[in-house]
Amino acid sequence: MTDFPRVPALSVHDLRKTYDNGVEALKGISLDVQPGDFYALLGPNGAGKSTLIGIISSLVNKTSGSVKVFGVDIDSHRDAAMRLIGLVPQELNFNMFEKPLDICVNYAGFYGIPREVALPRAEAVLKDAFLWDKHDKMSRTLSGGMKRRLMIARALMTEPRLLILDEPTAGVDIEIRRGMWETLKRINAAGTTIILTTHYLEEAESLCRNLAIINHGRIVAEGPMKALLAKLDVEGFLFDIESEIPQQLPHIEGTTLIALDNHTIDLEMPRAMDLNRVFEAFDAAGIRVRSMRTKSNRLEELFVRMVADSVETQA
Repeated sequence: MTDFPRVPALSVHDLRKTYDNGVEALKGISLDVQPGDFYALLGPNGAGKSTLIGIISSLVNKTSGSVKVFGVDIDSHRDAAMRLIGLVPQELNFNMFEKPLDICVNYAGFYGIPREVALPRAEAVLKDAFLWDKHDKMSRTLSGGMKRRLMIARALMTEPRLLILDEPTAGVDIEIRRGMWETLKRINAAGTTIILTTHYLEEAESLCRNLAIINHGRIVAEGPMKALLAKLDVEGFLFDIESEIPQQLPHIEGTTLIALDNHTIDLEMPRAMDLNRVFEAFDAAGIRVRSMRTKSNRLEELFVRMVADSVETQA
């Protein structure tokens, strides 16, 4: 692949978009995504994520601001910038009566890639997506997960340096979703920068190193995933209990205890609190802990707080 100078994979500066009906979808968005990153773009419905992606991929006209892809301005060098981007939309938008091999080769042809180059490249991306055994079958016969992987394989036909994924696992079951996570990790490890939008916050926490949370057209939080999660002043744990939980749970000042069922206790506690206090209270109440695990909804807690804080600020 072509070498690029060490500039951001994506640089957005003071991006604004006001639609003809007066809706101000973006209110001065600025962010940088570094080469090789796996970056999450999160926000509630109507926050401005789709508008931002639409502008980056030249599907939506911006009102003002600038967007550069590996230093290439999308206004002055649109074609060059678009050749650096692969977009995987949420909707399945290929011909269901075409074969995966033809879908990939024809897509490459739209970008001027000769058939003799496209054919071996299509074989490679379909093998990477574990779809080569289906390359000559009608795409409508593929499973839901296979169709999602085909969308990604097609986008990779142009060897994009920046891959934008808009809700790539929407509507698929957890087994397929986790299989797609491994596919995306391999693509990222091979050097492709990935921007992911998703409503599955577990997905973002598992895959992404950096993130931005958008609400009402503004960025309300941005930075490394670990650093932002570390700002949370509470931690959550789940305890598996040996015998049935007593009706009256012990009172531990500063914590929230909830019995999820007869054998599971949900705990939220300040990060600074010593867990020994919890175990002492459990022992005094005759509660015997069989095992414990950290709750996996830390990003959800951060997301809810940041969105709520931004609403209060604007009120």
